[in-house]
Amino acid sequence: MTVESNKTAAPAAQETVEGIVHEIKRLGRPKAVDSMSRFGIQTRNAFGLSIPQIRNLAKKAGTNHQLALEIWKTGIHEARILASMIDDPSQVTQDQMEKWAADFDSWDVVDGCCGNLFDKTPFAVRKAPDWSGRGEEYVKRAGFVLMAELAVHDKQASNKTFLDFLPLIVREASDGRNFVNKAVNWALRQIGKRNRILNSAAIKTCAEIRNSDSRSAKWIAANAFRELTSPSVRKKLSSANE
Repeated sequence: MTVESNKTAAPAAQETVEGIVHEIKRLGRPKAVDSMSRFGIQTRNAFGLSIPQIRNLAKKAGTNHQLALEIWKTGIHEARILASMIDDPSQVTQDQMEKWAADFDSWDVVDGCCGNLFDKTPFAVRKAPDWSGRGEEYVKRAGFVLMAELAVHDKQASNKTFLDFLPLIVREASDGRNFVNKAVNWALRQIGKRNRILNSAAIKTCAEIRNSDSRSAKWIAANAFRELTSPSVRKKLSSANE
């Protein structure tokens, strides 16, 4: 007969900050770091891991709010994306969101935090318009990425939530910074693909910003309009139950 030990098993290496940092460095690919920089990703503290590799580390770590906070503090690029994957949205506070936003230095970390974590918090609808008006490029991007992610993931949100976002898209469409205008465009397209009511409103928004003198606004309008009026989107919306 086997006697079970009363001792609590030590956490696996991947469940500690040290273990995770060790794995990130072990899996690092220097050549991939060069490729990341060509896509506008900040590589100062990066090791070149792919998203599937980071997801595998996240699976091993499991959901762990405290660990997420600790590995975020390492400043390692991949560790911050990993933190967004393992954190518990029910334990995230507005203060944490602001602290992490202040550290944003790369578009993929922004998108990871918003799509993996922040859009699932009760503060997302409030933070989206707040951040959309900030001056910092990556914080402003986060505001519009949140809008896009909410449009895709929050099935319970009302049309009014997204209709209220459209004037913010008009307001910021002239921001010519690359990572901002792409996020504004993304938000407009995702809102317009949610249902027929929002599609109509988003197309009207395209017409409104198309008349701007801003090259950024004109690009956003033309690109979004082309997708929102495409046969594939029309077909999808006409067959959806609203």
